[in-house]
Amino acid sequence: MRLRLDGSVRVVTIRPNNGELAVESTGRLSAPARVQLTGNVRRMFRLDEDFVPFYEMIENDPKLAWTASGAGRMLASPTVFEDVVKTICTTNCAWSGTVRMITALVERLGEGAFPEPRVMAAAPARFYRDVARAGYRGAYLKTLAADVAAGVLDLEALRPEFGLPDAEVEKKLLELPGVGPYACAHSMMLLGRYHRLIFDSWTRPAYLRLSGRRRASDSSIVRAFRGYGAFAGLAFWLLLTHGWVGEES
Repeated sequence: MRLRLDGSVRVVTIRPNNGELAVESTGRLSAPARVQLTGNVRRMFRLDEDFVPFYEMIENDPKLAWTASGAGRMLASPTVFEDVVKTICTTNCAWSGTVRMITALVERLGEGAFPEPRVMAAAPARFYRDVARAGYRGAYLKTLAADVAAGVLDLEALRPEFGLPDAEVEKKLLELPGVGPYACAHSMMLLGRYHRLIFDSWTRPAYLRLSGRRRASDSSIVRAFRGYGAFAGLAFWLLLTHGWVGEES
């Protein structure tokens, strides 16, 4: 992958190594770049999160006990800004559309890495309309980037380590341009705040298929996962995606 470290784009390789992560980067890294890379990797792989309470909760759960071997760490981006932008690019479109939009941002504005807010803010409206073909999302992305670049909006302050309660984080997310209930729940999950269930055109039918039910309201699904408490959204997501990792897990 390509990451921007201390102002320069570097190719970074991350691979498993005897139960740990081996991280390599092209070129000699400055001390600030090494600190930034370490922070990026820790956030991306959720290395500072404690999943023991969740694993203890599902230890004897026939549907989720498989996760106790170490599943549940949702791969995130190096920054909250990147996660929110990517989430907005998943709204109301096919996955191919999301790939097109993100690829345009990375290749045209980011030198192969995810672009900085100031660069996205400076990009003309025609870039979002004609190149990224972001549709109505273009204005949202440009506004979001401009607010972050100007220091009006600090998305990184939404990380759990800064102590904001979930309710306040939800409120701040829902105030962002282009963020509705789905994007809010998705962003909360990537922030390590797991109580909200992600409802969209894939998760709803996937749940019905797995549960054997013909129909179910969102509220009834929420009630079905209420017993997982703060991890309800994570439990819901892991149930739906078990097939992605295979039955051997």
